[in-house]
Amino acid sequence: MEIFPEPELRARALALPGVAGLLDRLGDPGSDRIALVGGAVRDLLLGERVFDVDLAVEGPVEPVLARLGASARLHGRFGTASVQIDGAVVDLARTRRERYARPGALPDVEPASLEEDLARRDFTVNAMAVVLRGVGEGELFGAADARQDLEARRLRVLHPGSFSDDPTRLLRLARYRARLGFDVEPGTRELAEDAIAGSALGTVSGARVGNELRLLSAEDDPVAGWQALGELGLGAAIEAGFGLSPGDLDVARRALALLPAEGRSDVILLALALHGVAAERRAELMDRLAMPARLRDDVLAVVLRAPSVAEDLRRADRPSEIAGAAGPKAIPELVALAGALGAEEPAREWLDRLRQVRLAIDGDDLRAAGVRPGPALGAGLAAARAALLDGRAITREDQLAEALRVAQDAG
Repeated sequence: MEIFPEPELRARALALPGVAGLLDRLGDPGSDRIALVGGAVRDLLLGERVFDVDLAVEGPVEPVLARLGASARLHGRFGTASVQIDGAVVDLARTRRERYARPGALPDVEPASLEEDLARRDFTVNAMAVVLRGVGEGELFGAADARQDLEARRLRVLHPGSFSDDPTRLLRLARYRARLGFDVEPGTRELAEDAIAGSALGTVSGARVGNELRLLSAEDDPVAGWQALGELGLGAAIEAGFGLSPGDLDVARRALALLPAEGRSDVILLALALHGVAAERRAELMDRLAMPARLRDDVLAVVLRAPSVAEDLRRADRPSEIAGAAGPKAIPELVALAGALGAEEPAREWLDRLRQVRLAIDGDDLRAAGVRPGPALGAGLAAARAALLDGRAITREDQLAEALRVAQDAG
């Protein structure tokens, strides 16, 4: 462990949302050190935006939480907690050491010093801490090579058994490689290749792998993350044919550019990643990765339907034909991917305008006009919507007339 002179870093850490307010409420921590740790320190040193504020407490967390009151919440077996303060969320954890009963197992933990806590982390650039309160206040601690690796912009594991202890670090290697734009230190790349060849990912639960894939898909540039995943050979290590090919990367970027703000990037990326997987194994893989039910079902639907929807959209001329090609229950992710597969203009028309179009009438209006519930009622509403989309039935009266005409013919 090394100590580095960084006289201004503590002040910058205290300026992070919630940090100064939390320390003010705690008062004097006594002999316990409280430090900002991990990625937040890395990003402060890089001058980048800090996403997650993690504080480590060198001592029991419970007394700290008691002083913070109702805004603090304790989580799980690892002595971690989250605190909402001044409109921000700050994560707290007791400093600890970890031991792994077997490769890939969740660790057994016990209290330890701040220095030992840093030594258990994934990469050197994430193994740094600045002491905010207590002994050594203002000092920056870091694992050996941490500052050198940060300055050289490279990712290095802390010890040779890192990927065996926790193979999800392989997936985090891809995520940080893409997010930070760092190179992988040659020895670390060799260790990663050995771990992948030794089926290390098979020693952890599918749920943990699936969670890492969802985190990867939520990055600011998720396509870069999936590209790094492929370069490391991790897609095939999860399932034969899984992952994004070079051609898929371009499709993904076009699809995400079409996707509206409320759309889900993970649906598109997982659907593309499944494209090369044998059709009969796709659902099984989604279940093995413990994907949430809605995400699972949407991904499977998108990978199955996107090519045919793209073909139908390419043939569509009128707005009603575009809406029909998308289908009555289309989701934005499906149409965005179909657009990226060669139907960009009609897909954009549906995403930007047509999916928002709503009739001024509904089934109650048709029933009040004498149409019985059944297929005729549905046909009438569909005809009215098509007429509205094509500009033939703008007013409520015109929509009702068109719906009644078709419903009566269908009846």
